[in-house]
Amino acid sequence: MIYRHVNINSSSATNVKQQNPPLLGWLAILALVVFSAASIAAGAGSIFRPAYVVISFAVGVFLYLRYPVLYMGFLWWMWFLTPLISRLIDYRSTFDQSRFILVSQYLVTLITMHTVLKELPRSYRQGGLPFILALSGVLYGSLIGFIKTSPVTAVRGLFDWLTPISFAFYVFIKWRDYPQHRQNITRVFLWGVLVTGVYGVIQYLVAPEWDRFWLISTKLQSFGRPEPLGMRIWSTMASSGPFATMIMTGLLLLFNSKDVLRIPASAAGYLALLLTLVRTMWGAWLVGILTLLSSLKPHIQMRLIVTILVMAICVIPLATVEPFSEVIATRLETFSNLDEDSSAQARQGIYERGVNKALTNYLGNGIGNTFIVNEKGVLEPIVIDSGILDTFFTLGWFGAVFYLGGLILLLFQVFQYSELGIDPFMAAARAIGIACVVTLPIGSGMLGVSGMILWGFLAIVMAAHKYHVHQRNSGFN
Repeated sequence: MIYRHVNINSSSATNVKQQNPPLLGWLAILALVVFSAASIAAGAGSIFRPAYVVISFAVGVFLYLRYPVLYMGFLWWMWFLTPLISRLIDYRSTFDQSRFILVSQYLVTLITMHTVLKELPRSYRQGGLPFILALSGVLYGSLIGFIKTSPVTAVRGLFDWLTPISFAFYVFIKWRDYPQHRQNITRVFLWGVLVTGVYGVIQYLVAPEWDRFWLISTKLQSFGRPEPLGMRIWSTMASSGPFATMIMTGLLLLFNSKDVLRIPASAAGYLALLLTLVRTMWGAWLVGILTLLSSLKPHIQMRLIVTILVMAICVIPLATVEPFSEVIATRLETFSNLDEDSSAQARQGIYERGVNKALTNYLGNGIGNTFIVNEKGVLEPIVIDSGILDTFFTLGWFGAVFYLGGLILLLFQVFQYSELGIDPFMAAARAIGIACVVTLPIGSGMLGVSGMILWGFLAIVMAAHKYHVHQRNSGFN
């Protein structure tokens, strides 16, 4: 334990929903787990995929209505594990190129749209303007998308853009439940880092057959070779980038944990983060650490530094021995020689070509429309490896001004709060949000699970502020 949690007077319980023990909630989750295991063992892919989507959504609705805090944990685990479940059923039956099963985590998260539709009209007075602006930009982009592409494609793209904002608004508007959400998120990411980190290391060392089958079927060369010690790991998730974002988030939250499992979780998590070879998230972790340090009092800063040193003692020996050292060292060397790094050169070329496309497409290409007509009148796929340019290209100037305006306003607000020194989780959440924001120039980190982390953790900072202000005004210590 390196921080002292802010004390919450027991009399503040009136501000937080009291819940019965979620026995029925756990039974519903267990039913989904048993059904998934049985279907995978039987190789019943054609039945399992649509049933999994329907059952997981039903479980999500039940938890949302009866056990909202458990729903929050279930939601995160859907993002963590569903891609692995998809690979397992593909391996046991046939490869599904549509990856239909992956719609399930979006649907479970979009249950929060019930809260958005119910609370958004009156949220302006509560500080919800950033979400109103961002949703307006996404709505505009979706309308353009429906005009320029097929409804199915537009809806699939809309899921990526809408899910993070819907989730973040839910976290913000449920600010009275902040203590429960804080405890739940800390526990979920502790176990998330431990489970996915360990699996990621195993994935690199062993290359499980279902991961090899999936890599061969998708022909994704950027993920490495389908063999032991040849993969650029993505663990239980869909790709290396979102997994690295999740691990970075969990590792920053672990500094605020007193659980004995934080040590093995950190060791597995840091090694897995290095094995993703995602340099952007290595830098984001550093930004997060510096932001966190700047938010804390001097004596707590020293405790954090000591903890970092302890973690380094645990991780460095693992990262400097074979079979890990060569691949990690080779990737680290690219920082000092970016001019000759093929990945950096490719991104630079994409960025240079994308600037003109994005900034001159005033109306926007629309959400889901991933093609553009080139100078020869031929459709070509869009590749813009930048969240900022992607926003302008997809939403156009009108939509981008609203969307980015909401994000900038949200950032401005979280820099104004004074409770960071007494609430280390709040400080860590702000550090995570800022770390994700700084990656936007070189990656679309505002979409999907990465976007949920970006928007969600900035939103929980706002929720924490509203909770602490309410505590002070109510006379609680």
